[in-house]
This record gives sequence, C-alpha cells and structure tokens, in this order.
Amino acid sequence: MKLAVLALGALLAATAAHAETYEVKMINRNETGGMPYEPDFLRLAPGDTVKFIPTNPTHNAATMPEMLPAGAKPFKGKIDQEIEVAFTVPGIYGIKCIPHYMMGMVMLVIVGDEPATNVAIPAGLPPEAKKRFEEITARAIAKEGRR
Repeated sequence: MKLAVLALGALLAATAAHAETYEVKMINRNETGGMPYEPDFLRLAPGDTVKFIPTNPTHNAATMPEMLPAGAKPFKGKIDQEIEVAFTVPGIYGIKCIPHYMMGMVMLVIVGDEPATNVAIPAGLPPEAKKRFEEITARAIAKEGRR
C-alpha cells in the first residue's frame, strides 16, 4: 500500500513538473478585429496554466457558465488585473471579458483530447460573441486537420 501511495505521489509530481504556462494578452485590437484575446484559442494538457494579462485597460477574463465542463471551477478575474488559472478538468471552455462580451471578446480553451469539431456554440450568445466563436472554432478545426 505504501508503495502505491509513493508511486501515485511521484506520478502527480511528474505531471505537475511538465505542466506548461501560457500567456494570453487582453488587448483592444489585432488582425482578427476589436476586443480580442491574443491568442484566442489554446489547446492545453490537464494541469497547464494560463496567465491572462491586461495589456490594455478595462479587460478581464471569466468563465462562461454555458461553456464550462462538468466539475470545472469557474473563475472571474478583476478588471485590469492579471489572473493565473490552472485548467485541470478536461473539456471545452468559453472565456469572456465581462465588459466587452457584447463586442465579441471571447476565447476558446480546449483541455485534453477533445476535438475542436465537438465545440458546441450555445444558443443565445450576443451576436458578436457567437460570430467570434464561429471564427475561432473554424480556425481550430482547420489547424487540427493539418496535424
């Protein structure tokens, strides 16, 4: 029994040691349009961390309840403050900037092996957010098709 506990501890420590940290800038404009996250799509391994950086003022990052995997903890960063989040639960996450959600400031995070073709854009999103998710998802699917 002690050996099994030690082996599990070593496995968890090794997994944590290999976790990556990604930086996402919250900006006012880039080639995809106004109010984007940069990048606006990430594929993560369970345990990876994302650091959301408010490069321009009045931005934040928050989970969208309608795009939150079962068992995942929601988060909501404060306006103009960096937030670092570990994504441990596999699945598809929608992230939004609360002040600019109506303007389409959203991003997509997929944790684990779920294919981008499984992204389900919820009904009832603001039109600009829906449009941006459609664009992000199309790029993610095209990128995964080239692997």
